[in-house]
Amino acid sequence: MGVEGIMGERCSGGVYRYRRGKRAPQQPDSLASITRERIPYYELLQATEALSESNQIGSGSFGSFYKGVLRSGTAIAVKVFNLQLDAASKSFDTECEVLRSLRHRNLVKFITSCSNLDFKALVLEYMPNGSLEKYLYSHNYFLDIFQRLSIMIDVACALEYLHHGCSSPVIHCDLKPSNVLLDEDMVSHLSNFGISNCMVKMRVIYAQKPSQHWVILCQYGLDGLVSTKCDVYSYGIILLETFTRRRPNEFEGDLSLKQWVSYSLPEAVMDVVDVNFVKSMGNRFQKELDLVASIMKVALDCCAESPAGRTNMKDVVGMLQMMKIQLLAF
Repeated sequence: MGVEGIMGERCSGGVYRYRRGKRAPQQPDSLASITRERIPYYELLQATEALSESNQIGSGSFGSFYKGVLRSGTAIAVKVFNLQLDAASKSFDTECEVLRSLRHRNLVKFITSCSNLDFKALVLEYMPNGSLEKYLYSHNYFLDIFQRLSIMIDVACALEYLHHGCSSPVIHCDLKPSNVLLDEDMVSHLSNFGISNCMVKMRVIYAQKPSQHWVILCQYGLDGLVSTKCDVYSYGIILLETFTRRRPNEFEGDLSLKQWVSYSLPEAVMDVVDVNFVKSMGNRFQKELDLVASIMKVALDCCAESPAGRTNMKDVVGMLQMMKIQLLAF
């Protein structure tokens, strides 16, 4: 079975960050020695114990994720595509195309790929702390205001790079807490580029179900065209979700997460912020609560109904970083 490395035929090409036409300096990388080598199919099977159920760490729209350990002792995550699904092969090709040319500290690192007619997989850097979704909705974990803000700044930095730091803007198209992964230092890394649009080709989105129509209109706008503003909208929703601990699909009828928060700002922010989060605030309670209200205002600006009215990710990064400085000064 053929294996294409990061410098191989299918996913070949240099890894650049484009800004003002300059190439980003190469940074030391603990995975560099691995990416220079091809990982044979049999070693992937050995590393994941033959893709055993006990090694499965997650699943997505087009396949499953497995933890593995190479003979060198390096932990990896292997994304195996379910080729019985019609769009799986296309998703694999898209993700390879995107990941081969991206390099940023807040994106999951691509190591290599393995592909033939019967098997397609991506080998990625392993994220030991799992996803943001796990930390938001499991009762066994808790994130304080500093951790939540730091994680969302990381995600904003990743999007700033995708939208403004590449030769052509990259649209992720699938932003959600389960695609925000956390390393051993709780630094977040954006993952899952299987349906991203690398070349910013405008295309019309049609709702598959009538009930999805309002979501399509909000995220993509009345013209239904994909742009970086779609990611900005999704980022705003994740930012609200992170500080309220409420899923967007929890709301019924005409009420949405965005509306629920906007009706409560700024006076009643306490009614919408995560209750566990409020309990952790000490003698800086009011200052931190006011800061959360400001963060939610940024989120709502990202979710403006008109795509043209949404904040760009460069400005979002700047505003949130200033708020982090304020938080440290409390």
